[in-house]
Amino acid sequence: MRELTYYVAVSIDGFIAGPDGEFDRFLSEGDHASGIAKKYQGTAPTDLAERAGFPIDGGPFDTVLMGWNTYAVGLPELPNPYRHLRQIVFTRGHVAPQGSESVEFTDRDPVEVVRELKAEEGKGIWLCGGGALAAVLQDEIDRLALKRNPMLFGDGVPLFERRDYAPASFRPTGITPYESGVVLAEYVRG
Repeated sequence: MRELTYYVAVSIDGFIAGPDGEFDRFLSEGDHASGIAKKYQGTAPTDLAERAGFPIDGGPFDTVLMGWNTYAVGLPELPNPYRHLRQIVFTRGHVAPQGSESVEFTDRDPVEVVRELKAEEGKGIWLCGGGALAAVLQDEIDRLALKRNPMLFGDGVPLFERRDYAPASFRPTGITPYESGVVLAEYVRG
């Protein structure tokens, strides 16, 4: 059975973006970049990976899931950001932009969709963001891969946009600190 991995950059106070969706404060350069990029190969947008010479094949995922706000970060320049992966965007009422022909837009229940995806053959499923979608899918997430950045945001989009108390246990499978201050923290449900 396929696994759903929430792989995302996060501040040390638990935000995946600023209050207006800003994510430019996350460190993109440093000693962490090549090691994490190699382990999670194929998670850079296709055009960026091709320009930078990053391989896009052979990574752990063949499907990426996004909420509309995460997807819309690249618009209008990147209407088809991860052409090398199956792309599913969860949205209610947004119209598919021109150039997004290979992106699947759905207003279906994300839990139902993920359960169907897990039953299919294939590689892992990557939950790219955002926090609201992660909260809906919390019980379906098998692994967490958090690129903890050495900064406080103070406010913004939380890792999980949840307001109710619902403990779920994960155990660490790897903690890799880098000189840049980024820590790759990996967990599995259990």
